[in-house]
Amino acid sequence: MPRYKLAIEYDGTPFVGWQVQDNGRSVAGAITEAFSKFAGETPKVSGAGRTDAGVHALGQVAHVDLAKDWDTDTIRDALNAHLRPEPVAILNVEAVAADFDARFSAKARHYLYRIANRRADLALDRDRAWRLTRPLDARAMHEAAQKLVGHHDFTTFRSTECQAKSPMKTLDKLDVSRDGDEIRIEASARSFLHNQVRSMVGSLVQVGEGKWSAANLADALQAKDRTRCGPVAPACGLYLARVDTRTSSSRASGTARPGTVC
Repeated sequence: MPRYKLAIEYDGTPFVGWQVQDNGRSVAGAITEAFSKFAGETPKVSGAGRTDAGVHALGQVAHVDLAKDWDTDTIRDALNAHLRPEPVAILNVEAVAADFDARFSAKARHYLYRIANRRADLALDRDRAWRLTRPLDARAMHEAAQKLVGHHDFTTFRSTECQAKSPMKTLDKLDVSRDGDEIRIEASARSFLHNQVRSMVGSLVQVGEGKWSAANLADALQAKDRTRCGPVAPACGLYLARVDTRTSSSRASGTARPGTVC
């Protein structure tokens, strides 16, 4: 069966998450329905990251197997037509080899967390950023964040419902920067534990507010104790920004194009 790689953008606000669930509408479910309407089949849409309810994506990657060969532009345009008015957009479709897997071919996942650090309410970024009114020290947050970079046991920053076999992860990047009223936290790793990014962000806010020092953050990490984590940041500010995947030979097809996320 032909396999296709999808690059996807979505606003996670109205969804129960990426993965199909019984308790509501999911992003993967909406895309599956769009496939059903234009291709007459309901393929499994497998994503690189299972984003939670309310979490957004600028560059989710997924793969799907279809029963017949399709022009990649036709797939993209047909899916987008059937997804409207859902806040989901297929950015690109690429024909790939059968061994490509959105989850297991991922070399790195990059997340962005947005904090609106201002007194005024959010008009344009409501449900797309975490609004905090108290001034945050972004420089102190960045310096403290470096305590978490590297290979560690991230039990403190792991959801109690996390199903990963091991709490050991290698965090390649955790940068904090300010642009006007917006604080941006960028995290990169091959993979993350459930709620890891939001847990780290919530603890970094403790530093930004002056309640914790960098040493306090390091102590929380070393404690390997979930109760030592700061408040978990809300889902609305989190974005799956990009997924880097291993090079996979595209199938011989005149319609295949390089993916926008790779």
